[in-house]
Amino acid sequence: MSLFYYKGVKKMKKVYSMDFFGRNITVETGWLAKQANGSVLVRYGDTVVLSVSVMGKNVISQDFFPLQVLYQEKLYSVGKIPGGFIKREGRPTDEATLAARIIDRPLRPMFDENLRNEIQVINTVLSVDQDNSPVMTALLGSSLALGISEIPFDGPVSGVVVGKIGKDYIINPTVEELEKSELNLTVAGTKSAICMVEAGASECSEKVVLDGILFGHEAIKKLCEFQEQIILESGKEKVELDKAELESDLVEAVTNYAYQSILEAIQIKDKLESAGKVEEIKQQTIGYFTNMYLEDAALEDKLKQINKILYNLEADAVRSLITEQHIRPDGRKMDEIRPLDAMVDLLPRTHGSAVFTRGQTQSLATTTLGAIGEHQILDGLGIEDAKRFMLHYNFPAFSVGEIGRYGSPGRREIGHGALGERALSYVIPSEEEFPYTIRVVSEILESNGSSSQATICAGCLSLMAAGVPIKAPVAGIAMGLITSKDGKKYTILTDIQGLEDHMGDMDFKVAGTKDGITALQMDIKIKGVTREILKEALAQAKKARLQILEVMHDCIKEPRKELSPYAPKIATFQINPEKIKDVIGRGGEMITKIILESSNVKTVNDKDAVKVDLEDDGRVIIYHTDQAIIDETKRRILDVVREVEEGKIYTGKVVKVEDFGCFVELWPGCEGLVHVSQLSHEHVKKPSDLVKVGDEILVKSQGYDNKGRLNLSRKDALPKPQKKEDKKHE
Repeated sequence: MSLFYYKGVKKMKKVYSMDFFGRNITVETGWLAKQANGSVLVRYGDTVVLSVSVMGKNVISQDFFPLQVLYQEKLYSVGKIPGGFIKREGRPTDEATLAARIIDRPLRPMFDENLRNEIQVINTVLSVDQDNSPVMTALLGSSLALGISEIPFDGPVSGVVVGKIGKDYIINPTVEELEKSELNLTVAGTKSAICMVEAGASECSEKVVLDGILFGHEAIKKLCEFQEQIILESGKEKVELDKAELESDLVEAVTNYAYQSILEAIQIKDKLESAGKVEEIKQQTIGYFTNMYLEDAALEDKLKQINKILYNLEADAVRSLITEQHIRPDGRKMDEIRPLDAMVDLLPRTHGSAVFTRGQTQSLATTTLGAIGEHQILDGLGIEDAKRFMLHYNFPAFSVGEIGRYGSPGRREIGHGALGERALSYVIPSEEEFPYTIRVVSEILESNGSSSQATICAGCLSLMAAGVPIKAPVAGIAMGLITSKDGKKYTILTDIQGLEDHMGDMDFKVAGTKDGITALQMDIKIKGVTREILKEALAQAKKARLQILEVMHDCIKEPRKELSPYAPKIATFQINPEKIKDVIGRGGEMITKIILESSNVKTVNDKDAVKVDLEDDGRVIIYHTDQAIIDETKRRILDVVREVEEGKIYTGKVVKVEDFGCFVELWPGCEGLVHVSQLSHEHVKKPSDLVKVGDEILVKSQGYDNKGRLNLSRKDALPKPQKKEDKKHE
């Protein structure tokens, strides 16, 4: 690491630099956004991110930690002007939301549980070099902005992307390297432990993924050491938090009154019944102690403590039940999956549909097939500007028996949808194999934990029911971790339900085929997990995944060979790329005419209109539910691009008659001129004396002139007249 100082009249800039696997990382402090609690400018190659941290001055009275992490994409960072009428950045893209989640997840466990001041971490992406991840740059900046501030933060944390080409793992692969990589793995952690994993993989083995995680962690240690030196030099003294101590006598009294009842209530198998009973016990407890301390001046404070004690008792009951007695709240074994059920074809008019149920978690998934031109347009900082496979996840409040807000998707829905999309994307056929845009939608109808993994299972079934030739079925499972209060014992849980997720220490989602992993996501609430825990969780997840795949196989063995009668059928063929402009015509006149006449509709936006995609390489893709309309559209397009062979005789229709000759249409889009001199072997004074519009006549091609105009001859297509001598001889 190197350190430089730049001094000015009103500012002082400190610059820290390190070489990180052949690329330079530079951190600047002390001169930008100085009124924030912490501020750093991080440069990674030509990628530049400004990260700041701010803490509210007042304690907020609420039960959850008020942390907000933002990732602000600025299109000027990649030299783009925003689309739309107002030409400025609007609501965050899905990619920006996912980036914020990636940064949030490893930061959140590093804060003191007593902190109740509102905290914001804002990352503004100022410049983007696609080979140097702005998200990983922002994660480094976020940790540093917190680390050098007064805000209590038990960091630093860092993250890297790990790729794998052949036998070699790569830290922060370039765009080109990532395209060749069988692994796209994001790992975050501290010097001592891993605390977040996000991955997509091309059916990689558990060992390949685990080795990749550990390889990434070694690189993370270097970034954390770099941060520690900066914090030591530029960090501010941390503020002291008021410790919210619980009165020991009150803890003992509430425990004696409520613990056993809570322990029994959490073992009720039905989610709503169990939650209702726990809530009833809590209300009874609060009522009992309210009466006891009714005359106490500190009643309000005691009630706050009682609520906290009751929450702790519920968590302790779950933790003790599993780690000490080896009993799960719903009575299952540690590696046992809840009852499974799968079915397809629930909905008659969708292109594919399926319902997957695991215990009290249920997903209804549909698959819709569309033209390639219906792909999703991306307006973000990445290189890709479109994608043809989408998975959307919806989580209505009724799925957990509650009243809720209905509107645009939130961070959770976007995140779960992205995880499902990643898991299935590795088995989606290429555009050449299956030239459709594919959209899967998961509607969560019931939820008691791991609805994202139910989405993957249901989504896969719906793809197979729709006839999408996926490479292999994919299933997902969520693993959990419960550690003892002293941290010495731990238990890995298969297929965690809501209570185990809420009260547990880890949510580790693993999806894949029978041959390997396609997606991975790990979030933890403790400071980190070890290699042994990860290895055990991956092995247990594989066993569960294979069980689920068997149930899915019993439901539908392979993708259907035929598409739904309501799905668009397809015809694909190749034309000369130079002829695309002829098919389109001036101002789209020709392609519009073909669509309207082939479909027998009045506008190209009519729902019954045939869809035609023309690719730059000369590929033509036609979509419609009626094969006859597809065939007619194809015939008309081929007519437009057919080459006229010089010297060949054709039958054409007269479409226009002029004094100098007539125009003859050989087929739609192909017309040529028969000059008056070429109409007959005899002298023709007026072409209209010989032909009229609508007549079908034989013509012979004379080729194109130097202006590209087709010349035809009726005379050369007719038999030559006999000479006078021949007639006399006869």
